[in-house]
Amino acid sequence: MKVSHLNNLFAKAGKKVAVAGDAKAGVVIGLDLEGRWYGVLDGEVLNRVNPDAVTGQSTRERYLNPGGDGLWPAPEGTSLGYEYAAGSWRVPPGLRDARFLVTRQAARAVTVCAEVDLVNNGGLGIPALFERHFKLSTVRGSLTVNVVESITYLGSRPLRRSECLLAPWSLGQFDCGPGCEVVFPCESRASVWDLYDEPSDAQRSWGGGMCRTRTDGSQRYQIGIGAQVPWIEFRDSRRGLTARRTAAALPQGQRHIDIRDAAPEALPSKRGVRYSVYSDVSGFMEIEAAGGCPAVIRPGEVMSVEVSTRFKLNKG
Repeated sequence: MKVSHLNNLFAKAGKKVAVAGDAKAGVVIGLDLEGRWYGVLDGEVLNRVNPDAVTGQSTRERYLNPGGDGLWPAPEGTSLGYEYAAGSWRVPPGLRDARFLVTRQAARAVTVCAEVDLVNNGGLGIPALFERHFKLSTVRGSLTVNVVESITYLGSRPLRRSECLLAPWSLGQFDCGPGCEVVFPCESRASVWDLYDEPSDAQRSWGGGMCRTRTDGSQRYQIGIGAQVPWIEFRDSRRGLTARRTAAALPQGQRHIDIRDAAPEALPSKRGVRYSVYSDVSGFMEIEAAGGCPAVIRPGEVMSVEVSTRFKLNKG
């Protein structure tokens, strides 16, 4: 999709956007669309776009997944997750209907934020501030989008891990199919595990200190990747697109958590996720990076993770 088409969709819907960079190398941020951002290089939108989500409105009955790159609260499921507070899976309405504001703007940098009230699967209400701090750079035809993702706890009392887990979780979404994969350096197979019950080992190959996992739409799966892995990279041979995602070390006192989409009756595992890869049979995938959570979330506590995504587009 051309970036001009994306901008026309937002204009048609009457939804606000923020922009950093330009049509040659930049990002478009949907302020009324969960604060999701879309990378742009040489006039092409790099992330998946769902036009119906841009021009339409998600409801409790039907969630329109916008694509792009979103900031979600982790965990998704388990007894302390945020997607099953009403019994069945849904995106928290506080996030789904959030209206992000621009608090800082420069040519190649922008900060957006929104207050989002969350309810976890234990019924605990958690007032929070979601912030995304963008800084862009370009080198030899590549675009690097550096985003400091943060969730600030606005509540008035400390929350222990037994009643609340909360971490920022960045989900970058792309169209996929045959010829698509994610690769990453990994010496130990124990650093990769399935987050769903159905095994996805057949999607992966190992060699030369690298793991390759197919995201060709042949199986729905999600894998967790441990802290030992330094980066993950999506490759789409059809478009000549690569997107390498790197998550910085966590702030002192925070550690990675179980982010998986498990039933609300399940207790969180102690196995923490730094990266994850999601592949869907409907033709899209996600490269994801997660932050961490302290042992006690105190009033004003900021859970943050710095995520860098470097895009290259080879049209040859």
